[in-house]
This record gives sequence, C-alpha cells and structure tokens, in this order.
Amino acid sequence: MPKDGIGASVKRREDLRFLTGTGRYTDDINLRGQAHVHFLRADVAHATLNAVDTSAAAEMPGVLRIFTAKDFEGVGGLPCGWQVTDKHGQPMQEPKHPILAEGKIRHVGEIVAAVVAETLEQARDAAEAIELDTEDLPAVIDMKQAVAEGAPKVHDELTSNLCYDWGFVEENKAAVEEAFANAAHVTTLELVNNRLVANPMEPRVAIGDYALHDDSSTLYTTSQNPHVIRLLMGAFVLGIPEHKLRVVAPDVGGGFGTKIFHYAEEAFCTFAAKQLRRPVKWTSTRSEAFISDAHGRDHVTKIQLALDADNNFTALRTDTYANMGAYLSTFAPSVPTWLHGTLMAGNYRTPLIYVNVKAVFTNTVPVDAYRGAGRPEATFQLERVVDKAARELGVDPAELRRQNFIRKDQFPYATPVAVEYDTGDYEATLDKAMQMAGYAGFETRRAASAAKGKLRGIGLSHYIEACGIAPSNLVGQLGARAGLYESATVRVNATGGLVVMTGSHSHGQGHETSFPQVVADMIGISPDQVEIVHGDTANTPMGMGTYGSRSIAVGGSAMVRATEKIIAKAKKIAAHLMEASEADIELKDGAFSVAGTDKSVAWGDVTLAAYVPHNYPLDDIEPGLEETAFYDPANFTYPSGCYICEVEVDPDTGRVEVQSFAAADDFGNVINPMIVEGQVQGGVGQGIGQALLENCVYDADGQLLSASYMDYAMPRASDLPMIDVDHSCQTPCTHNPLGVKGCGEAGAIGSPPALVNAVIDALQRDGKSVSHIDMPLSPARVWAAMNA
Repeated sequence: MPKDGIGASVKRREDLRFLTGTGRYTDDINLRGQAHVHFLRADVAHATLNAVDTSAAAEMPGVLRIFTAKDFEGVGGLPCGWQVTDKHGQPMQEPKHPILAEGKIRHVGEIVAAVVAETLEQARDAAEAIELDTEDLPAVIDMKQAVAEGAPKVHDELTSNLCYDWGFVEENKAAVEEAFANAAHVTTLELVNNRLVANPMEPRVAIGDYALHDDSSTLYTTSQNPHVIRLLMGAFVLGIPEHKLRVVAPDVGGGFGTKIFHYAEEAFCTFAAKQLRRPVKWTSTRSEAFISDAHGRDHVTKIQLALDADNNFTALRTDTYANMGAYLSTFAPSVPTWLHGTLMAGNYRTPLIYVNVKAVFTNTVPVDAYRGAGRPEATFQLERVVDKAARELGVDPAELRRQNFIRKDQFPYATPVAVEYDTGDYEATLDKAMQMAGYAGFETRRAASAAKGKLRGIGLSHYIEACGIAPSNLVGQLGARAGLYESATVRVNATGGLVVMTGSHSHGQGHETSFPQVVADMIGISPDQVEIVHGDTANTPMGMGTYGSRSIAVGGSAMVRATEKIIAKAKKIAAHLMEASEADIELKDGAFSVAGTDKSVAWGDVTLAAYVPHNYPLDDIEPGLEETAFYDPANFTYPSGCYICEVEVDPDTGRVEVQSFAAADDFGNVINPMIVEGQVQGGVGQGIGQALLENCVYDADGQLLSASYMDYAMPRASDLPMIDVDHSCQTPCTHNPLGVKGCGEAGAIGSPPALVNAVIDALQRDGKSVSHIDMPLSPARVWAAMNA
C-alpha cells in the first residue's frame, strides 16, 4: 500500500481546525454594519392571508424595515430544478413557490413576514407585534386523502393536489400483469418509509451583502453547491447577472442533502441587503430547522413480487404515494421517480418491473433529497418484500437472494428499468458479510439470548445505488434543468506546489485529504504539496457541488483530467530541458526521465522552467502551468453491498437492541480506506436512526408534533453497535479514470431493511405471526405487534 497516495489511510488534514475549534462556519462570519433578520413563520398549516399589519412593529426600537410579500412583487419564485412528465405525457403541476407567503399560508413554518433590525432581539420583539388577518382552512396531511374527491386544495390554481402520476416503464405494464397472473407465488407487502428531518450538526445560515460601488451582491450560505445557488437565485429569482453575484459556502457542518436546495432565506437576505445597503444575517434556530429545512422520505407503498415454481423472480410492481409537501423543493420531483424507480431491479435478475408513483401536495414542509435520496426507499421496499417472500416460501433469505442475483459473468447488465450496471459481484459481498457476521453460528448466539429471556434475530439486505448522477444529456431528457458535470482547475506554482480549485464542495467528506491523494499520486509527490480550494464561486470553476456520492467519481475525475493536461504540458517542457523526444519522457516519483537513459529532471525544476522560461520552446507552448477540465460522466456508478444486522428484542417491553452490524461493500477502487469506513459507519448510524427512532409526525391540522429533540428521537452512541466495515470486494467502475463508485450514502441505504428484517426474524422464530412493522420500530410498536 502506498504511504500517502491512492489507497492509503491518510489522516484528515481538515480535522486539525475542526477539532481545535478553528473552523470557519457561516455563523462565524460577521460583517461590518450587519443587521439581523427574524422571520415571522406561520403557526397554522392552511389559511387565507388577508392582511399583514406591520404598523406597530415598524415603530419599535431598532427596526430598519419589515418585509412582506408585496415587497417582492416582480421577483421570481424559488425554482424547481427538475421537471417530471407523467405517464400520460403531461408535465407535472408546478405551482409558484414565493419567498414570502402570498395570499395564503400552506404549511406551518412558511415565512409570512421578515423583520430586519439592528439586533436579533429587536427583530424578534418587533415580530411579536405584527398582526395577521387570516382565516383558517382545512388542512390536508394524508396523501391518499389529499387526492380524494373533494379534498381541500393546497394550491387553488391547480386542478388537484396530484403533482404527477408517473409510470415506469409504461411499456412493461401489460407484461407485468400477465407475469403476475401466471405466477406460482406472489408476495405482497404494504409499508411506510417514514418522514425524516435531516438535523445536520450546523443549522442553516445566510448572510447577504451588497456593494454599491459595483452593484454586486454576495451571499454567504451553508450550501452543498454554491454554484447552483448562484445560478438559481441569480437567474430565476432575483435577476442578478452571474458576474455580479458571488456565493460563498465556507466550512459546512453536515448537509445530508438538506443543504443542496435553494431556500427562501438565502434569496431574502441577498435581496434585503441591497434594499437596505447593509449586510443582513440570519441564523436558523434548531426549532426553525424542524419547520423550514426540507424533510426526507415520506412514501407509502404497496409492493408485489412474483415468483415461479422454482423461486425465480419473474416480475415486480409497486404503487407509491410520495409526499412533496406544500411546494416543490429544488430536486424533489426526481427523488421518487428517476432516483427511485430506476433502482427497483436491485441486485436481481427480475425480467419485468413496473413502478407507479403519485406525487402529492400536502400542507406540510416540502420534502426533498435526504442521504440516499430515492435509493433507500427503493432498497427498503425491495429487500423487505424479498425477505417476506423467503419466509413465506420457507427458504433461507440469503439463499433466495443468491439464487436470483445478477451473476458476475452477466455484466454489463441492462435492467428492465432503463439503467445498465457496468460491474459487480453480489455473491462476493454476500459471502463476505456472512463471514463477518458469523452467520453460521447464529443459533448458538440465539440460544444464549434466550437464556437471558431475550429474542434474537438476524436480518440481511443487499443494496445497489446509482451515484454520480449522470450523464447530462440523459438527465436532461429525464427532466433535469441543469447539467450534472463537474469541474476542476489545477494551478501549479513555480516551486512545484499545486492548487486545485474544484466545483465540488466538502461538508464533512474529507475532500481536503482525499483529493490531494489523487493528484499527488499521479505526479509522484507528497499530498502536502497539494491544496484544495472549494466553496467560493469567485475563485472556483462552475461546478454542480456535492450530493449523490458524486465527489470522487465526478469531481475527482475532473481533477484527473485537468492533471493529465498538466502532466502532458510538463512533459513537453521536460523533453526540451533534456533535449529528448517528448514520446520518450516518463514521469515517476516526482521526476521526469528519458526512457532507457539516466537523464532526469525533477518536478520542481520543470515547474520553475514553466514560469521562468529562459530556456523554453516558446514557439511550441506558452509559459505557465495551469489547466481546467470539465468532466461529464458517461454513466452512473453502481456501488453495492450486503449488510447483516443482529438484534435482541425484549419481549416484555418491545425494546430492540442492535447487537452487531456487518457491512460488506463494493465501492470499486478506494482512495482513502479510513474515510470510506467513516462514511459507511455514519450512514449506518443514520439508517439505524430511521429504523428504530426517528419519525416526523403531523397531526390532522398540520401541526408538527415532533418539532424538537424532546419529541424527535435522534440516535445516540448508546443506540449503535460497533459497526464492522469491509470494502475488500472491489469491482472497479469501467467508465471513469479512477475506477471509483462512491460511498457516502451506502450505509443509510442498506441498513434500515437489514435491521427491520432482523426484528421480524426474531419475532417469527418465537412463533409470532408478525410479517411487517413500519419504521420506526419503537418499543411500543414492536410490543403491540407481538401482542396483537
């Protein structure tokens, strides 16, 4: 293994500032003369908004200005970045998403007015003096009720609360129906993928600034993709030319998807700063985050699996209701469709698949991508129904999966849901996970648990995900309103050090460590000589940011392409310095040499010559050493793996305790094993949180009942076992230069079904006729199921 290049577990260089408290997060930024904004948020889910009386509040101490919807006349609404076309060929219903509520309140937490004052306390005090003239309307929370005849409409201008009715692949539908009619066995399962709140370590922050001298605006924000925010806000909301708008995302304390999107608070602070000619700052409280950050998941699904007499999968069909909330968030329409339906083949050779998704507007916070984004929903459905089928048929769940796996010799494999897997070895990860989990010795452990009065179960799941959403021409046909390439500029200094400016963005993934490993390995120098710059649209090339496990597969590939250009030019210079043919020049261990000779010149000497061209072939090449590359991937990457979870259930209380967890993943080539292990462990932690604890609950009136940590149960260290991680089963990706696949979301995708399968296993081994329990598997739910 190399000392510090590709494949080495180099310690994260960014941790020095994070662990010593010297990181620079958005809330650490305070601009001279800044004012503060407090948003008055709706406390009802659905109401007409007749008037907003700010007269008394405007006279209170420190108040600079109070904004309402009328101040944003002529300003665009927040744009949706993806358009879905339904199964009838009609575009989705797409209502306006105003910055401040216009004439109607549609969910608790929607911004009704904004008070800008000298201090935050003054802004809060003034907001309490604002009087609203509203008339309550019936709220619609349940998705099936929302699309029923006569349901209250979230948006009066729409024909109904149905955003779209999507069928995929529509041409398969008749054949799927026939396969079910001829099936020897059909397993049916109805399930809920519970709504989640992301809860990153750092709440959202936005600071708008305006420079009168050149009519330019700057937004400091907690974003996973500053260039995308600049594009959406500048072009579609505020009408600011890109060269007059700078977006800066400094250190960001976790994103998990919820910081991808363009939010009203960002547009407001940018707009208000120009109006007031002074900086305007907002920092979300945790209570605000629960009712303003985009939520995740929230699907209700019926899934059916058809099998023949030999237990081979013959067809799969699903019918899902997906909650959009009150408005379409930036990428919301794509999550239950193209990020979900295209993964319903999973790891299996199911020849016929049909997926139906009805996206529904309700009087709730908008729902968008959350770690995994569509892939966890697909995997949970599929791995639960496969497990249920195995139990109905009386066969080992592991062997039923093995029998139906796509075989290693079948790659590349075109699925019936429009994607082509390039590589994989699903039996290898299954075998590895079973070895790690001690699968064969389970009965001994079960007996030991029984002696303590506990029920023990073991569950597994196999997942596949699509990472590095791509390519741009394909996603454009599928409704994406942006390209999904990535960019990098590599600038070599005269003394040999490199600065890599990337459109990717780090919010905990370790880019400042792993990216230099890639570039340094290509040249043969120390990663310490490579600096990574990201997060500022003023000094990085246009990029799409970080989400969907795309950083190394797409962003890293752009860096490789730019570095290849650097090396090609440096070889020309080295050839001139050594009076040799360029074709004979080799680069190894930070030195250029002439093949078959002892002639060599160091990397630093070549880079110095690039900037001090006293002896330089000026007729052939320009001075300097800087190159840019844009990389648009040819296909998704397809990480996969097998997770095995073992639990104990207390029959007296229903409490579930996770005893062990084994994760065997195929991520292709691995850049930094230590970082990959941390990513998997973090994802599994979030998956266990969803499976056992977390649940976003509304009452019938649209009030969020789980709106704080008093009611929303986040996982703690004591809820998690030691998570055993292995990534030795590597089948490199065939279509990117690094052979990498992505790892950031795997843990959150594969872990929930493994845990739920383990609990069902424990109960059924005890003779309980329990075939399913919806997440989260709280003690009350498990106890009720056991005693039904």
